[in-house]
Amino acid sequence: MELYSALCAPFAEYAFMKRALVVALTLAVSGTPLGVFMTLRRMTLVGDALSHAILPGVAIAFFVAGLSLWAMTLGGVLVALAVAGLAALLTRYTTLKDDAAFALLTLIALAAGVTLISLKGGSVSLMHVLFGNILAIDMPTLWLVVSVCAVTLFTVAGLYRRLVIDGFDRDFLRIAGTARRGAGITSFVFFALLMLNLVAAFQALGTLMALGLMVLPALAARFWSKNVDFIMPVAVCFAALSAYAGLLLSFHAALPSGPAIVLVAGGAAVFSALFGRTGSVRSTLFQQG
Repeated sequence: MELYSALCAPFAEYAFMKRALVVALTLAVSGTPLGVFMTLRRMTLVGDALSHAILPGVAIAFFVAGLSLWAMTLGGVLVALAVAGLAALLTRYTTLKDDAAFALLTLIALAAGVTLISLKGGSVSLMHVLFGNILAIDMPTLWLVVSVCAVTLFTVAGLYRRLVIDGFDRDFLRIAGTARRGAGITSFVFFALLMLNLVAAFQALGTLMALGLMVLPALAARFWSKNVDFIMPVAVCFAALSAYAGLLLSFHAALPSGPAIVLVAGGAAVFSALFGRTGSVRSTLFQQG
């Protein structure tokens, strides 16, 4: 009975915990496959920049329409697109490399967003935007997350082979029987899905935590296999368990829910880096020994 009270009762007795669990599991299923492809492409910094780029758009929408779900979603997507385009412009026509351009724009976007929200919303609204409040999820937000998940899963299933090849060898995708336009469309669709999922995750986890549930489980899974077909479901399982355990931790220990979920996911990634089957500290020491 004590085990039930600790592990199941919060979700059985409280509607807000049920909604939070549904949203967290949906984000895990939707965003983690994209996190796997991000790690394959070595573009986690780009994802971090885009997650921070959402903030100024959300802040502008907050000024205009208050805490409107659709206004903040649209504002976040538009500004993220603008930041991505500006980063591409800087890397192509200046001496800046990708990492420097995205670092520059990330810092500007984060500072601008925090400043704008602080001017109108105060510390409470700022904390809500930065760290989210998954326990306060309402039905419109739930349907937004579910819709993004459905679009993501169907699109990833249709483009799975292209996305895998593009992650390992982008040049091969362009020349091995695939039209150059097809390769460009694959990258465009991937970035569009990434931005949609970051906006959906922002509603629950905040701009600073949105990327955590995507990337950390993907990093953890890569220490258990080199086969992407195995990495994908393992990463989703890590994300789902992190969402469940993080919500329980936040409930019983009175911790912020978004950071608690990301902390659990980070702990799983560190554990995997130390004791995983491939590429971990343990496996490397065992091979050397």
